[in-house]
Amino acid sequence: MAKEILLEINNLVTEFYSDVEIIKAVNGISFSLSRGETIGIVGESGSGKSVTSLSVMRLIPNPLGKIANGEIVYHSKTSGKIDITKISEKEMRSLRGNEIAMIFQEPMTSLNPVYTCGNQVMEAILQHQNVSKNGAKEKTIELFKKVQLPRPEVIFESYPHQLSGGQKQRVMIAMAMSCSPNILIADEPTTALDVTVQATIIDLMKELQLENDMGIIFITHDLGVIAELADKVVVMYKGKVVEQGNVIDIFTNPQHPYTKGLLACRPPLNKRLKWLPTVADFMKINDAGEITESVQTVDDITEKLIISDEERKTVHTIMYAKQPLLQIKNLKTSFPINKGMFGKPTAFVNAVDDVSFDVYPGETLGLVGESGCGKTTLGRTILRLIEPTSGQIILNGKDITHIGKKEMRALRKDIQIIFQDPYSSLNPHITIGNAIMEPMEVHNILENNAARKKKVIELLERVSMSESQFNRYPHEFSGGQRQRICIARALALQPKFIICDESVSALDVSVQAQVLNLLNELKREFNFTYIFISHDLSVVKFMSDKMVVMNKGKIEEMGDADDIYNNPKTEYTKKLISAIPKRITNKVLN
Repeated sequence: MAKEILLEINNLVTEFYSDVEIIKAVNGISFSLSRGETIGIVGESGSGKSVTSLSVMRLIPNPLGKIANGEIVYHSKTSGKIDITKISEKEMRSLRGNEIAMIFQEPMTSLNPVYTCGNQVMEAILQHQNVSKNGAKEKTIELFKKVQLPRPEVIFESYPHQLSGGQKQRVMIAMAMSCSPNILIADEPTTALDVTVQATIIDLMKELQLENDMGIIFITHDLGVIAELADKVVVMYKGKVVEQGNVIDIFTNPQHPYTKGLLACRPPLNKRLKWLPTVADFMKINDAGEITESVQTVDDITEKLIISDEERKTVHTIMYAKQPLLQIKNLKTSFPINKGMFGKPTAFVNAVDDVSFDVYPGETLGLVGESGCGKTTLGRTILRLIEPTSGQIILNGKDITHIGKKEMRALRKDIQIIFQDPYSSLNPHITIGNAIMEPMEVHNILENNAARKKKVIELLERVSMSESQFNRYPHEFSGGQRQRICIARALALQPKFIICDESVSALDVSVQAQVLNLLNELKREFNFTYIFISHDLSVVKFMSDKMVVMNKGKIEEMGDADDIYNNPKTEYTKKLISAIPKRITNKVLN
């Protein structure tokens, strides 16, 4: 028996307007969602997948854009068929968050910074459900427990800036699920989560879907998650659907060259490559603007890219014969969690707890672990953005643990960070050209602004952007483009050492491959040294020479990245590896 249809999208066109052109971000797409079904939408950054979800929620910003054509028909149990494109804003508000809920991609920009996390989830419950404030609070804390937030009563009273990226995303998931919606639209909902919590969230979504017979539209760059969760897949490219169908058919026998390219972009786990294949390796655009298929297969490309064990050993022998660039000795960073009557701390949590390791010139050291394990705090402590409680940070033989602010500021030219959330790390009121130029002015790099502007244009082109984008603002770019801007800004000071803090976690798989390749190219070109922080083991394994696995502020395991993946020593590391989605066959993924 055919399942009841919940949502029909017919020939949808969503346009955005600039001074010079009309951009069809979504261009004539059609698909339907049934009750109890999960549709996965995949595609590159800028393909239109997020705009599709915003169109369904009627959240296209006016007058910058609008739904120009087509139907979005929601089948409501109480009101029958509703064309979302035609109802009033008041009617839409009664659906939004109640019958149709959405988890947004960037939790920091979705949560109100002046309200506690608990109050924000309570607000959604009180608006749509007939419950008391105490009942709403109890339900909120129960939801926080369901999405595995630590100390849910404390999180209830916490503000968004006090939580990690993964914790903020779990608050957003709790909020979206608070009213048991008929349709849940999840736009990159597990992006900021480590693999173990990601597996828990996927299980939770499946459980809630069964309870409520809910339909899910799941947008993600992680094809492993799509294969684990989705029934159908919709592949989007430049606003159009290029392929859609059953998840097993699409992943085991993709027909479109773009889909084949997407599947090949994921870092393989069973071999080490010099760089990752990208969509461009499988798909060519002819003079008429039509997509044509490359004659190369995945195997043709990857066979040429494999790094042998002997090559790796040769590079490592030379690298590890040098003096360390960075030495971390018994580093500890503690935060107060309880205070007495007069504000004096009475209890502490050790976010970084007696951590020691060395980083060598030209090395990429991978830091991996669950959300809240201390890896981001460790990265920021090394840069003295957070002050250490004890221990030593030795850079180029100099102890920088307690040097003054003025000396540390001068040193920041040599040590840079690329943050997890590119949108919140860029000033929305400053053009991207000036954002890249600003640190050059602070550190007196080059003689004048004309020379600096020329250098900024060179950097933009180096990260595959253009001079014409110099005067645009951050909101005018996709997530992948914003991360490239942040990379260009880090490069502007010609640093020796860069910490990449979840720098590709918010990107879809094809753009992720491009950015990872770019980081490795820049490393070879400028002889950078990286600490690469991520919850994604496959990405850390691809990027890293050595890997450090962290758990509850301590080092759980440390050693060669390939050795740790192939022969994990601790139960914690084994758990991280086993949580990687594996429903895609090795033939497709690897």
